[in-house]
Amino acid sequence: MSTTDLMTTTVDGGPETATRFVEWLRTGGDPGNLFAPDVFADVTLPHWRLQADNPADLVAIRTNGHPHPGRVTVERLEPTPRGWVMQVEERWIDEHGAPWYCREMFRADVADGMISDFAVYCTGDWDEAAVRRHAAEVRLLRQ
Repeated sequence: MSTTDLMTTTVDGGPETATRFVEWLRTGGDPGNLFAPDVFADVTLPHWRLQADNPADLVAIRTNGHPHPGRVTVERLEPTPRGWVMQVEERWIDEHGAPWYCREMFRADVADGMISDFAVYCTGDWDEAAVRRHAAEVRLLRQ
């Protein structure tokens, strides 16, 4: 699903919020007013869990986990009664030129055009060796 597809997908909170969210993931830039001042975020990683109750701490969680801009492929965007759920694949290159990969599922409650409650489920970051090992050992039924 491309950014254009996001703009034509109907979700509560408007497609504009989902589009701004993907742009923030892609660039790592200033989220502006994407998140409500009292946003609550619950981030679940393999073997770890983090939470934030304000935009600055949420941005810090993202920056510490994904400090480099990259490519975000939206695989699915579904409306919920309060906002949307989005499934993505992310790829980026670290400061040493090494490629990384992860898959994530986001649930966002949206109020007044801002994300007010947010949950993340992440596979964890796979380095190039993990990606190669997975490709050699697992046959995916869908890409």
